[in-house]
Amino acid sequence: MANAPRLERYMPAVVAALVLATPQAAFAAQPLTNDKPVSVIVDSNIRQEETSSKTEAGKIITAIDRTRENIGTVRKTTKLDTVDIVFLTDAARSEGGPPPAIENKVKQHKDDVAELRQEIEANALLFNAIDSRRVLAEDVLAVEFDNPGKIVIYAAAKPPK
Repeated sequence: MANAPRLERYMPAVVAALVLATPQAAFAAQPLTNDKPVSVIVDSNIRQEETSSKTEAGKIITAIDRTRENIGTVRKTTKLDTVDIVFLTDAARSEGGPPPAIENKVKQHKDDVAELRQEIEANALLFNAIDSRRVLAEDVLAVEFDNPGKIVIYAAAKPPK
């Protein structure tokens, strides 16, 4: 019994060592680098398309206007049949960003767009889908739910080479 107080003295150091070691283990479960595991986690057909923001401007602006209602849907999404990522190549940062009409709409809904991006990052399915195509959440302009089981993600980015 005389040794019991001595053990108590070392417990904070043991607990601190365990806490410091835990985050390193969590990093192993972060974004995946191989498309095969992504397809298992996402369990969806991930397709990509390249287009001009001018061609899709009407759809993008409508989707941005619906961002508030889409945030809740993104939050609840756990399974999708199809994830379509639409690369708006002329709206990428390297090209000067989105055209004024789309940029103004994003600014008009900036808080909602920021929240949408956070929800995408917090959703394992959607995060791994965009990450598998090297899209950053900050490049997502809007999402559109075409029908049950399908999402279209509009990204101001160029596809990976």
